[in-house]
Parts: sequence; structure tokens; C-alpha cells
Amino acid sequence: MEEMQNMEKQEKETEQIKETGSLELSEGKSDYRVYLLTIIGEIEGHEAVSGNTKATKYEHLLPKLAEIESNDEIEGVLILLHTLGGDVEAGLAIAEMIASLSKPTVSLVLGGSHSIGGPLAVSADYSFIVPSGTMIVHPVRSSGMFIGVIQSYRNMEKTQDRITKFISEHSRITQKRLEKLMLDPSQLVKDVGTLLEGREAVEEGMIDEVGGIREAFRKIHTLIDEYRDRKARGENR
Repeated sequence: MEEMQNMEKQEKETEQIKETGSLELSEGKSDYRVYLLTIIGEIEGHEAVSGNTKATKYEHLLPKLAEIESNDEIEGVLILLHTLGGDVEAGLAIAEMIASLSKPTVSLVLGGSHSIGGPLAVSADYSFIVPSGTMIVHPVRSSGMFIGVIQSYRNMEKTQDRITKFISEHSRITQKRLEKLMLDPSQLVKDVGTLLEGREAVEEGMIDEVGGIREAFRKIHTLIDEYRDRKARGENR
């Protein structure tokens, strides 16, 4: 009976990883209850991406984040990022949800966290990037039909302002410096913007520290200890 229950549990976990890239870690093996969340491929918004494109669906992540917040057994969230960006509204919605969690959060950029991946990376309480990881910051783009009037430009400018403001409020980089990096014409071949490698992202203040999975786990455990202390004293986050 117990063996059958374990098999069912493993099948459920495998299906969860396949569908949403998420998993509750350390159950029964550690004092820390950490939820693993992965944001991989393109951030999918209201329109479905190509069937050949790996995508993170916001309608999967938003309910999951709400469940994490309401689940007293989950004490922290570790977010693994490897994304080329995608839908701005969906990306910002996910980032705002992560930033508003009362549970400790740590992000780790693996490979890349480009474009709208920037707000996602900095939305956590503490952020890491591997030495070979990259982040690309560039102006907001629009696909499909575009009406060439000043109102369209102003709307895009407002959207870009929302992104730069969010990043500057959740990291050490200033909004002015971020805008300068976004408009650099000397780095990208077909676009303006800046590619930041691991240590450069830290030096610019977007990411807190260069590190990998070991450092990320160490940090989330430290934040959980602090979270437990606050709860014991009856303090809010």
C-alpha cells in the first residue's frame, strides 16, 4: 500500500514538473520547506507561442504563486530563470506577484534572463547569476500592426517606464542608469541595448551576487531562518 502511494506521488511530481516546471523540495528530508519554480523559454501572454517554442505560461504561475502564499507549509521559494523574455504584461504580472509574496524568495539566473526577464530576476528578495549567465536590457518593442502616431510612442514609453521603475525599485541600479544601458547603440548588432554578463550584472546593481545553486540554497535557508524568527515574534514581513 505504501509503495503504491509512493509511486502515485512520484507520478504526480513528474507530471507537475512537465506541466509547470515546479516542485516542492526537501519534503521529509530537510528542515526547510522550499518550493522550486522555474521560468524557462518565452513568457507567454494572451497569445499562445509557437508549438515548437518552450514557454512559461502566466496562467500556470499566477495561481501557483497564490497557492504558495496561502500554504503555511511552504516557507520559501527558489526561482530558476532561463528566459529570452516575452509578453511584457504577463512578465510584469508574474514579477509583481513574486515581489508581493510574504515568503522569502531567491532567484538564480542560469543561461540568460533577457528583456522582461529582468524584472522577474530582481523581483525576488535576493538574486544570483551564474558567472556565464547573461541579461539583455533593451527598449520595449512592439510586434504586429503599429499605428505610427505620437500616442503610440507615448504608450510604449509609459510601458518602458513601468519596467525600468520596477527594476530600479527592486535592485540597486538607478532608473537613469538602466535607461542609458537600454539605449546603448554600440553593443547589439540589430538593436540598441546592453548585454550584461554575470559579474557585470552585479557591478551594475541589477543582481545581488554571482553564484550558483549551492549559494542560492544557502541564501534561501538563511532567509527562512529569519522568516521563522519574525513569525515567532509575531512580526509582519
